[in-house]
Amino acid sequence: MTGSIIQIGFAGNSTRHTGYNGWMNTFTLIFLLALASGSLLQLWLAARQARSVNRHCDQVPEAFAGHITPEAHRKAADYTLARLPIERWNLILSAIMVLIWTLGGGLDWLAQDLPLPDLWRNLALVLAVVVIDSLLDLPLDLWSTFGVEQRFGFNRTTPWRFARDKLLEFVLILLLGIPLLLSVIWLMQHAGHYWWLWVWVAWIGFTLLVSWIFPTWIAPLFNRFEPLPDGPLRQRLEQLLARCGFQSKGMYVMDGSSRSSHGNAYFTGFGRNKRIVFYDTLLEGMQDGQIEAVLAHELGHFKRHHVLKMLLLNALMSLLGLALLAWLAQQPWFFHDLGVTRQTPATTLALFILVLPVFSVFISPLLSMLSRKHEFEADAFAAQQASARDLINGLLAMYRDNASTLTPDPLYAAFHHSHPAAAERIAHLSRLDRPEATLATETTGAPS
Repeated sequence: MTGSIIQIGFAGNSTRHTGYNGWMNTFTLIFLLALASGSLLQLWLAARQARSVNRHCDQVPEAFAGHITPEAHRKAADYTLARLPIERWNLILSAIMVLIWTLGGGLDWLAQDLPLPDLWRNLALVLAVVVIDSLLDLPLDLWSTFGVEQRFGFNRTTPWRFARDKLLEFVLILLLGIPLLLSVIWLMQHAGHYWWLWVWVAWIGFTLLVSWIFPTWIAPLFNRFEPLPDGPLRQRLEQLLARCGFQSKGMYVMDGSSRSSHGNAYFTGFGRNKRIVFYDTLLEGMQDGQIEAVLAHELGHFKRHHVLKMLLLNALMSLLGLALLAWLAQQPWFFHDLGVTRQTPATTLALFILVLPVFSVFISPLLSMLSRKHEFEADAFAAQQASARDLINGLLAMYRDNASTLTPDPLYAAFHHSHPAAAERIAHLSRLDRPEATLATETTGAPS
């Protein structure tokens, strides 16, 4: 690779790269190879998933016979197959947009001099990329919500609520994102050689702030939260919390049924601002023991320090990512070989955000594997503190009611699934259960 040595800096409006011979440089080839191979890999994995689901759609796996009906198993197969085209189109459109933004000259076109102060001009470019990509995602979101989810009886939202949610998300992006982006751009311009360390500190602070305010300020904008009613169930769950030494701001029921019939439960917040949230769809028809097992599983993530570990891992990855960004910002080939002739804080950020997923797809199985390991550990904790049998029965109900496939392709699952495969998870819990216990034939409720 050849090219003249130029002065790199963020103080001015932009830096133009010159002195390169030819368009197809080394990193251009690496980028195109990574984009093509990653996209083809994901399409191949989706095809494997479709073949695996199709191959087993007419027969319930032996481990689930008597608990999942053939009709429910077929519905799960049809639902899985119906979602795969959305995944494929999302993959294809994402690859096309990355090419348009980079080698197609999209970022260069947006980086034209606007009659705005330098700081706001950089902000406008990054926001433009975010808004345009979000608008291009809308058709697939509509297809998913009012096409697939509606056809299989899961969607309960309305066009009005859908539009309101999207508008509210956009407003939150502006309210939270603009101060963060302004801070990052200013630090890139004025914080010196180690600006990336200051940006990392700002990012960690922003992440903790959002985590802190999410339960009480953000989540209630989208859903209604009511305290779990007093009674035997609440007393039972409070006893579980006391045994596990877990303190929170309370247990709440969320109106998840206003948008979908899918059920879930989760922790939110951190420190003394933690909340336990159950979807109302999860509580409908569940026995108290199964709800306790659900909560015990979630407590397992807390007691095994999974939340803290993931926070630290994300902090480390963001630090390494920003260090890489700072290094790439000094490399003329990074911009020129990706079709960007103007180097500004905005083009640097946008280019890095666009290109990073092209390469990170190859390490996604490692993160998925770590997540599945955490799920096994949380299940083991739940088996100690509650009932493995209740958790098994809840899982069986979840797979049935949420139309989750019981026969995923192993390679596809390695890349995409954060939870263990159904057969593996049930087998693991069965080993933790009392030997004399037998699978219940009547199952209600579902853990997260």
